[in-house]
Amino acid sequence: GGGAAGGLVGGVLTDLLSWRWVLLINVPIGVLVIVGAAVWVSESRNDRPRRLDLPGALLATVGLAVLAYGIVSTEEKGWGAAATLVPLIGGLLLLGAFVAVEARSASPLVPLKVFRNRAVSAANAGMFVSGATSFAVWFFMTVYAQNVLHYSPLKAGLALIPSSLSIVVGSKLAPRLMPRVGARNLAVLGTLMAVAGFWWQSMMTADGTYVTSLLGPGILMLTGLGLASTPLAALATTGAAPGDAGLVSGLINTSRTMGGALGLAILSTAAAARTAGGTSPEALTAGYALSFRVGCLIMLFGALLMLVWLPHRRAETLGS
Repeated sequence: GGGAAGGLVGGVLTDLLSWRWVLLINVPIGVLVIVGAAVWVSESRNDRPRRLDLPGALLATVGLAVLAYGIVSTEEKGWGAAATLVPLIGGLLLLGAFVAVEARSASPLVPLKVFRNRAVSAANAGMFVSGATSFAVWFFMTVYAQNVLHYSPLKAGLALIPSSLSIVVGSKLAPRLMPRVGARNLAVLGTLMAVAGFWWQSMMTADGTYVTSLLGPGILMLTGLGLASTPLAALATTGAAPGDAGLVSGLINTSRTMGGALGLAILSTAAAARTAGGTSPEALTAGYALSFRVGCLIMLFGALLMLVWLPHRRAETLGS
């Protein structure tokens, strides 16, 4: 719902004011959230308060940022250049250090013991892969609508509302379908539905129509992602111990965000490499289409990973 509203509001702000307001609008919204939380959210109590794992937080954040920077650098510098290899290797080393710190910390940001549970580790891996493509959907559909089809920012926001709402529809249908087909099966089916949408979207052309180049594939992709995300979250949280439910809920959302950051960097690099600096509608379309083909392969890998790794039955989920 927020994604659908954000596309429309962002289009209005860009058209009427400036693209800078797409960022500035978050400041008053953030202030309202802070005030609202202070006034209405009651504080929880914990008999065993935990300290903030500052080293772990810094290593995870900086490691992901450096790794994403290295991926983006490959488009301009190539994979063998020092400017690419140094941040790639540095990011991986920082993430390795994060794991080492978490294993030894008395109050780790991410207790590694939760990943011993098959449902938790598999669902987080599946959500990471799903996030790697879902974040990029809105980005590439928006730039295709504006740079190739010449939609205004407002028109692009309006055009993507049905697609954005379809992820809400998919996530609301999922709880009704899970008892019938099973959480693992629904996650796989939803992912395969998204694969079909990615493949359809990769067929975009420089003179495409709204229905065939945006509406149809967008609804297919995002409905599938909505169907897949709910059972993945359910498998992760029901598979965790009661005391770890909040932690695992945070982890599943973090996995989606981390996957989105790295996935967008990879797909943007692929699109830029294919475009090769061209700015014509044909060149841009070729780059955007390649990003969706790469996304299609990533989602196929995700479907296979879920099929093999996710628990088959609820009893296995709770007992693993």
